[in-house]
Amino acid sequence: MTLEFILCISTLVLFAGIGTPIGLSILIAVSVYLLVSGAGMGVAGKVLMDGLYQGFVLLAVPLFIVAANIMNAGSISDRLLAFCVALVGRFRGGMGHVNIVASLIFSGMSGSAVADAAGIGKIIIQMMTKSGHYTRGYAAAITAASATIGPIIPPSIPMVLYALVSNTSIGYLFLGGIVPGLIMGGVLMLMNWYLSKRRGFAFEEPTPLRELPAKTFNAFPALLMPAILLYGIYGGVTTPTEAAAVAALYALVLAGLFYRTLTFKSLLNILVDSARSSAAVGLVIGGALILNYVVASENIPTLLAQHLVGLDIDPLLFLLSVNLLLLLLGCVLDATTIILVIIPLFIPACRELGIDLVHFGVVAVVNSMIGLITPPYGVLLFVISAVSRIPLSEIIAEVWPFLCALLFALLCMVLWPELVLTLPRLLGYAG
Repeated sequence: MTLEFILCISTLVLFAGIGTPIGLSILIAVSVYLLVSGAGMGVAGKVLMDGLYQGFVLLAVPLFIVAANIMNAGSISDRLLAFCVALVGRFRGGMGHVNIVASLIFSGMSGSAVADAAGIGKIIIQMMTKSGHYTRGYAAAITAASATIGPIIPPSIPMVLYALVSNTSIGYLFLGGIVPGLIMGGVLMLMNWYLSKRRGFAFEEPTPLRELPAKTFNAFPALLMPAILLYGIYGGVTTPTEAAAVAALYALVLAGLFYRTLTFKSLLNILVDSARSSAAVGLVIGGALILNYVVASENIPTLLAQHLVGLDIDPLLFLLSVNLLLLLLGCVLDATTIILVIIPLFIPACRELGIDLVHFGVVAVVNSMIGLITPPYGVLLFVISAVSRIPLSEIIAEVWPFLCALLFALLCMVLWPELVLTLPRLLGYAG
């Protein structure tokens, strides 16, 4: 590595270590590199503008954020939870199953783990603790774990970001996330059932089956959103970015006109909050675009790929090693930074080793989502603690079984790529 790049990395570690927001840390670090190397700050502007103009897909990010916030503000979450209670609340560990199924459904609308946790997290935790059958820590831990499914089942903001850095089809990435998302939900439900039986959690009072049609009807318009999005993308009606606009419009019509739970004041607050969230993500994206230019200038991805090919490393061993590294980084870095800064380093090596980029992308996103509940810096753990006012120590104590279940699901996806690639191939993916 050159002296300029060593200074860049050292500056990034220094500022991130003292608590500077990661987006600002990256921008400061790349500024140091450009100044020391004599390239000039104008290079940063050119790289940033080129990346934004060529990244039409980035428009999907703020649109999905708006759609998720509108869904949270209306009564849509309440209606979905009532439907889930009627559907699976009658089984052992019923409210835990409700939590997971609600996340599976809500994941088809938000595309964001934080939106999922903040949207239904507080409500479902109150429902679980109010029943008296679950501890606060258990309710919060299963809520955090189930929220990781949000960005796996389409739509998915992290997959949009991965598509940006890897030039991979968003449509096939979305398709590739469906089965893994269902697997994650399945292993969490199995773990919830096991823990409920072992700890003797009481059964919930079942909702009469005669009420199920009415609750399904109330939730049906919201349940249609994933179907509308998938049909728009795979039916050739919309691009993924246009589908994000359709999702935002549909959420607005649903909450404002159909359910009549959205006022102009609340809509203004939603737009302001969405703008803030989009700006925070945009800051990291901007810094990552320039940092990736710096890394490419140093020729690091190509050298890494050539070195790995020279070692004749087995693709499966490489994939397992990368996943282990991402899990460790997930303890201290947020998912957006991992996807935009770390993962691009390995994409040339994946191409050289013949690893499918859709498979790698879905596995990497799942890995990054698991990092959201990995102590000590699990973003979802902090979000759930903040919205529920449950001490972080109680949540961490209960999250380990669910973390192990998700790691098992991740291992299955790594070992059997067909779990990810079957659906994309059925719809024309040639990889």
